[in-house]
Amino acid sequence: MKNVKNFTLSLLFLFAPLTALVAQSNVAHINTQELISEMPEVIAAQKELKKLEDQFTTEMETSVKEFQTKAQTYRGDAENQTDIINQQRQVELQDMQQRIQEFRETAAQELQKRSADMMRPLYDKAREAINTVATAQGFQYVLDSSPGGSVITASGKDLMVDVKKQLGF
Repeated sequence: MKNVKNFTLSLLFLFAPLTALVAQSNVAHINTQELISEMPEVIAAQKELKKLEDQFTTEMETSVKEFQTKAQTYRGDAENQTDIINQQRQVELQDMQQRIQEFRETAAQELQKRSADMMRPLYDKAREAINTVATAQGFQYVLDSSPGGSVITASGKDLMVDVKKQLGF
């Protein structure tokens, strides 16, 4: 009987590290920020977005220069004009300022929208690839090792129901 007990304890000590090794092999990690930043499609999308941003910046700079030139001209000529014309010019300059501000806001919104539209499918493509590789290699969990990362794939047992039961709710 003593030999059976020793044999059982020996098996437990032998299989305990193997069990831990098997449990560890169900978890993998990947730095998704690094992955995405190196995807050729992402690099191309970023270049396209940069071109659009540069185009908006050029248009904005042109409008601002036009405003500044007009404002300077109007200030220099204000003494030679009637109050009515100076008031009209002031209204015109205020309208120009408002259009410039609206353009700035619209351009920022357009850049944000285009970025989301272009990047969302690329993020989905990366996620699908991660899931495919994880499944093929038998990983139940994939953790994002990027700063602030989280769980990407979780196909293992969810303990929520059991823990709620243990806590009595």
